[in-house]
Amino acid sequence: MRETAPVRGHLPDENPGFVGRRTELERISAALAEHRLVTVTGVGGVGKTRLALRAAHRAAGLYPDGAWWTDLAQLDGDRLLVALVADSVDLSDHTPGMAATGLCHRLADDRLLLVLDSCEHLAEPCARLVAELLAAAPRLTVLATSRRPLGVEDEQVVALDPLPPAGVDALELLRRAAGEEFTAAGPAGEICVRLEGIPLALELAAAQIRIQGAEAVRDQLGTRFDAPPSARFDLLAHTERVWPSRHQTLRAAIGWSHELSAPLERLLWARLSVFRGPFDLASATAVCIGGPLNRATLPGALDGLVRASVVRPPDAAGRLRMLDTIRAYGATWLDRTGETAAVADRHAAHFRGLARRGEADWHGARQLRWYRTVDAHHTDLRLALDRLLRTDPDAALDLIGSVAFAWSCRGRLREARDGLEQALLLSGERGRTRARALWALGVTLVLQGEFGPAQDVSEQCAREARFAEHTVHRDRPGDLTLDAAALAGLLALTTGRPMAAHVVVGHVLDAARGGPADSAARLRCHLVRVFALTGLGRLGEARERALALRDLCEELDEHWTRTALEYQLSLTGLLEGDPARAAGHARAMLEGTRGLGASLGVALGLDVLATALAAAGDGERAADVSGTGEAYWRSTGQPRRGLPGLRALHEKYTDTARATLGEPAYEEIFVRALTGLPQDGLERALGDPRHA
Repeated sequence: MRETAPVRGHLPDENPGFVGRRTELERISAALAEHRLVTVTGVGGVGKTRLALRAAHRAAGLYPDGAWWTDLAQLDGDRLLVALVADSVDLSDHTPGMAATGLCHRLADDRLLLVLDSCEHLAEPCARLVAELLAAAPRLTVLATSRRPLGVEDEQVVALDPLPPAGVDALELLRRAAGEEFTAAGPAGEICVRLEGIPLALELAAAQIRIQGAEAVRDQLGTRFDAPPSARFDLLAHTERVWPSRHQTLRAAIGWSHELSAPLERLLWARLSVFRGPFDLASATAVCIGGPLNRATLPGALDGLVRASVVRPPDAAGRLRMLDTIRAYGATWLDRTGETAAVADRHAAHFRGLARRGEADWHGARQLRWYRTVDAHHTDLRLALDRLLRTDPDAALDLIGSVAFAWSCRGRLREARDGLEQALLLSGERGRTRARALWALGVTLVLQGEFGPAQDVSEQCAREARFAEHTVHRDRPGDLTLDAAALAGLLALTTGRPMAAHVVVGHVLDAARGGPADSAARLRCHLVRVFALTGLGRLGEARERALALRDLCEELDEHWTRTALEYQLSLTGLLEGDPARAAGHARAMLEGTRGLGASLGVALGLDVLATALAAAGDGERAADVSGTGEAYWRSTGQPRRGLPGLRALHEKYTDTARATLGEPAYEEIFVRALTGLPQDGLERALGDPRHA
């Protein structure tokens, strides 16, 4: 963990096995002080990522707007490059428009360090994006890692060599990784020299030392590395004709680890290479079983790969991962077995199934667990979607229709919209799958403020729902029709037409059988009706229905609708002249949206809380919460907005608070909260005494 005080931004925790690199760290620090783009280059496995992370932690305190980390190794191509970078800097990306526009706007006024790790396979698109960002954000600094320079003007390159093979740092790295004490004069020193001080190669050797002992490892390396290159497991295809010595050494070290693995471990290594993000045992089993690898033998093979440092040990959530260099080696072997397409199809089918199970679990006690599962597997869900868009567009439509609402709740609106629009264009599927995807696209467009396109999609959704259900629900609307009505009602609410919202959802609810607990679609329609009643001024009825629905959500352990109801109850409290009650509901909403990781929801909740505090005459806290709210609104990439009724109340009571407190005092508190850590501001808003 970092030892300095918390700062704005996000960096992964450092590897506790970091060794040496004092000179290189000083070079990077000096380069960052003088240049806006610094690229750390070097061969695979030399430690670029580890060094960049250490340098970023050291420099983070120098950047008032934070140090932010982006792992580009998870991307196969550049289509989602901007979305991934935006996500890494907490830009929820609710804005429509050109891909990089929102990101440029987010960074334009910030003094910020952006770290782009593993750029080599996307060097040209990374170069274009970095050039655009540096032009748009004059106080932005970029630290990149790549096997070759990006080629951007004024780029400062720091070339990273392996650790000195006969030096103390290489031996110390081997010692820490193996968990044993060594002397330079013994076999461990010879191992360091044989492996030329390359950190990844030393870690692989350390894993074998734990199994076989240092002398045995030294003897094996001597036998293999003295052999001609053709005998060094030099099996990775590459377009370059001539490999530098250290490339050959690393590839030979990985090949040596591969040979020492048992046959089932080698087969699993190859098949696991299909994963781009972290994976768990269940996903590995679903994707990788077949032939001799089955449910009984796979766990043992996976344990063997962990012991050999081919697969990183599981984290606290049980997720494992492969380093990109090792994954690429496994992918080459997978290609040699002729299984690449088959395993990719199993991977896509597994994550399509995960998405479908999650959609089924949305309405009930497993909602939050599924929501977090989708977030944890986001990289591989995107990979599966890309595969299905190429091979089976109907299945792609099914997958994206199942996860798009969760992506939108999480703030990944551009990715949800992009996937939905592509799948709807490529797929000829009719009926339930298409209606559900249209509903999800409509919600996404509303959240982006694209009300014209949302209206067109809403009408398409209603037609598709009728088509899908006309033979099944002739006498009553089904869930697809209910969701189409909820979408139409949501659009009406956000465009200031509460009567239209009330009529459209009321019509289908009156015709439908069952109550709000029967399905997610029914619950969403009841939610829209509550908001419509509020907008119509029928506050007592709205509050009564909202409280009943909230009690139902608590019974179901349903989180998303519950947070929306707390927002509505807060708004009702304001309209009824009870700011204390409004503030209580606003804090309950904020707790819920924070748990869901929904920046837009947090921004909306802070606005209603600030309004309640201002209405209660607490101008200082209102200014503090409002400044924090502005910080969260900026993270969504869009201007402040919300339901029309709240906007008017917010302006009214904020003006009163400014006048009572005095414009200079109000502005000072507001700006302090805006420029401080948003998480701290949220804790203060929630009343945590540690941040009061």
